[in-house]
Amino acid sequence: MINEMQSLVTLEQVRHLTLGPILTNNESISTTIPISDLRYTHLFHSRYDSEEDLQTYNVHSKHINAVRGFIFPICDDLLVVDWIGGEVALPPHPLPGTAFWVSFLKLKEENEQDGEVKEEVFRAIRGIKESNGGVSYVSYGENISPARAKGFSIASLVVFAGREELESVDAGEGLVKVKEHLESVVVVDYVVPSV
Repeated sequence: MINEMQSLVTLEQVRHLTLGPILTNNESISTTIPISDLRYTHLFHSRYDSEEDLQTYNVHSKHINAVRGFIFPICDDLLVVDWIGGEVALPPHPLPGTAFWVSFLKLKEENEQDGEVKEEVFRAIRGIKESNGGVSYVSYGENISPARAKGFSIASLVVFAGREELESVDAGEGLVKVKEHLESVVVVDYVVPSV
């Protein structure tokens, strides 16, 4: 599965792609945040220059064949969240050993359409970089693929130079500030494997 999915990096639309086992699932953040019962074993992270490139990739026959032939037969569950990174210029290819802290946030139903609440959550996510010296950069956004996301409407990617920097920081610290708006959170830690 990993080899087949990694081969999709050859598609013209793919700017970056990494896939591998996660380090931890919901274990690295404060217990005061409403943690989801969802548990995952692998992270698939990819980047595209535009939403159009993502949509082209999603319907590409090589992608569809890889998902149907190698993901669906062995995976119990999937959570797919796509977002537009916005104001952050991400490096095109994180180096092997780069560590990710990825969060998926499900807002309480009464907050789903509240733009002020969403902006407050985004400020809290941005604040993770400002309050933690080990953070290389932060990307976040509103989910543009809600049908495949189990109600998780906001996602973020906090990037560290390596595992040591990741483990030295409580990246969930920023989410504690907005916990009253959150119904559920999934957080995974991941390190880009050597190819």
